[in-house]
Amino acid sequence: MATWFDESRLDDAGVLTTADLRLRALAESGSRVRRAAGDAAEACAAAVARAAEVDRPRAVLAAGPDSRLLRAVLEPWCPVPFVAWPAPALPGWVGSLDLVVVLAPDGADVGAASAVAEAVRRGCQLVVACPPDSLVAQHAAGRWSTILPTESRDQLATAVVVLDYLDRLSLGPEADAEQVAEALDAVAIACSPNRDLAVNPAKVLAIALADANPVLWGGSVLAARAARRVAEQVRRASGRSALAGDAEHLLPLIEAARPRDVFDDPFADGAADQRPVLLVLDDGTDDPLVREQRARLVGAADERGVRVEVVTTDATTEVARYASLLLSGTYAAEYLRIGLVED
Repeated sequence: MATWFDESRLDDAGVLTTADLRLRALAESGSRVRRAAGDAAEACAAAVARAAEVDRPRAVLAAGPDSRLLRAVLEPWCPVPFVAWPAPALPGWVGSLDLVVVLAPDGADVGAASAVAEAVRRGCQLVVACPPDSLVAQHAAGRWSTILPTESRDQLATAVVVLDYLDRLSLGPEADAEQVAEALDAVAIACSPNRDLAVNPAKVLAIALADANPVLWGGSVLAARAARRVAEQVRRASGRSALAGDAEHLLPLIEAARPRDVFDDPFADGAADQRPVLLVLDDGTDDPLVREQRARLVGAADERGVRVEVVTTDATTEVARYASLLLSGTYAAEYLRIGLVED
């Protein structure tokens, strides 16, 4: 059964209504961050005050399946050794001198509960962001434990709560929840379904991805993580391949693209093979190595006639820029889903 992209569906009010729940969830991303920060504000302030009475931890370990997001943010900044540990069992060296941080947005993850219980048993300093009556919260009860209550069940909102706490302890970069929420609100306004194709960057990007195999790249650690998450959303939305990786891994894919022939018949047999499109997630980093890698990718794309799309952000902090890029790409993936129809 053939699948094709009908861009007129992106401005069709009736069609957009069928996707209202998913689009509304995206639009509410900023409000979920604000709500999570408000729910945890009192507990976070108390935890910061209590942490001021003890020495800085020997190391910080982020445990649980969502630990990689914290690693992307904290590794370049944390003044003490930092480790992301997605396995349910903690490494043998972790003890009472160390801080264990766990994200558990839905609170029902057995692996996170196991990690929390082990941290309590070893006497670690423990900070857990989870629903207060959840399985993880039950296992977190202990003398050196702090529960930051969150009810949103949103991974990003939960992560912002923990990152704001670590920022106050000078263990991570600035992660003000309001700045993250404002960045998400700006994307939601720009990519609203009520804005037509002429002025909606997410709809324009969806059209660019519709007849291509997306190849996504982000230069910084956080932009690279956003690229991987957006690639996952594109795969879910379209059922097509979408790859994200480092420059050296993506360059061969671009260089292998057949140069575009202006005389090709797009409707002829064999001409419908999807070409790559390079999607660059630009968070404004000025690192010379990142600039050099981007120049190589874009240069190879230009040589092979591969289209290049760039997603940018004006957010002021690293976490807000990550959130902005991720939401922009997720909106594009959703519009891609809406525009694809089957014969």
